[in-house]
Amino acid sequence: MKNFKSRALKFLAAALIVPALGAALNAQGQTPAPAPIKLAMIESLSGPFANTGEAVYRNLAWAAERVNARGGVKLPGGNRPLVIERYDNKGQNEEALSTLRSAIDEGAQYVMQGNSSSTAAALLDAINKHNEREPAKRVLFLNYSAVDPALTNEKCSYWHFRFDAHADMRMTALMQVLKDDAGVKSAYLIGQDYSFGQSVLREARRQLGLQRPDVQIVGDELHPVGRVKDFLPYVSKIKASGANAVITGNWGNDLTLLIKAAKDVGYDGKFYTFYGNALGAPAAIGDAGIGRVVAVADWLPNVQTPQSDAFYQAFRQRFPKPVEDYVHMRMQLMIEALVQGMEKAASVSPTAVAAQLEGLRVSQFGQGGVMRASDHQFQQTLVVGMMDKQGAPGVKFDVEGSGYGFRVVKTITAAQAEMPTSCKMTRPQ
Repeated sequence: MKNFKSRALKFLAAALIVPALGAALNAQGQTPAPAPIKLAMIESLSGPFANTGEAVYRNLAWAAERVNARGGVKLPGGNRPLVIERYDNKGQNEEALSTLRSAIDEGAQYVMQGNSSSTAAALLDAINKHNEREPAKRVLFLNYSAVDPALTNEKCSYWHFRFDAHADMRMTALMQVLKDDAGVKSAYLIGQDYSFGQSVLREARRQLGLQRPDVQIVGDELHPVGRVKDFLPYVSKIKASGANAVITGNWGNDLTLLIKAAKDVGYDGKFYTFYGNALGAPAAIGDAGIGRVVAVADWLPNVQTPQSDAFYQAFRQRFPKPVEDYVHMRMQLMIEALVQGMEKAASVSPTAVAAQLEGLRVSQFGQGGVMRASDHQFQQTLVVGMMDKQGAPGVKFDVEGSGYGFRVVKTITAAQAEMPTSCKMTRPQ
């Protein structure tokens, strides 16, 4: 697997560099083209969540490749290719801030991150201060996964754009399924002990009170992020509580190990999850998850449209198995939106591009959405899926070669998923 990852990274690097080199010469092979546009990805590329960082990189690199394959970003003075620069924050906020400084020093005007709301908040605060201190070197923050609602509410910023649905939106979608699940009489809430995990449990409790006041909450527990190696003590409590369902926002190994431990102790309740559809979770639970693991997403491979099928098949051709199926439409839409913003602004200036991103509509492979100008929260359709065996009705594609996939059981339109915001944004003069 290590050798496969090494080869994959070299292939990705070559795929990004070759278009840039090809564009660097004119028809006579002499005149250098404009420099590539650097996009800095700051993620955990080592440690317990390294697999999530590498999976994000595949998505972003693939999106950049497709832009470069059609000639790059069309700008006055010539087309410019995109280059994804990788920065490892090692799962630490201090490292994230250090890599942010390095990225800016190395010329990146666009920073991308998502796999931790705590890290996102730290980066956003630093970017806000940097942009105020150095207006000639402003930076834009593109967020694809950090879903703490505060980031587009009380902490909203002109320099931050979120392309994922925030936690309250995701919980609202899950509740559209749970409210009709007559088998759920009691629920156990468990999550990671940081801003995102805390907001998930808080919103789960609130929405259960509104949608299913008959459901008894028999547990409400937070655990350290990325440090629990054995979830047996946690799932033993869950099983002993008699909970019919677990509600969790856990992601990465914290979700996979939780679900695996539940299988080991024979817990037979349902899992209502934010991320139970990828990165090892389906394989970890196996047949025990059929009809019992629920996941919410902006898109799932088994969305039943020809465009969706074409999108997923193209990803699988680009990244043949064995590779985690952490493929996300929103990351592709984010890169497309950025390119459209640059081309509309006829500039790569973050200030000019931000103005074009506000209210921008973007679509691809039959999926799309609009960036709400008031808080920079992307508005899009959400889907809820139920785990089942590949080949069952609605499950054309499995996950990670596991033999299990997710059939769509509920589609929530962008209008239904939309929620009010408390954002009071300060815009640059």
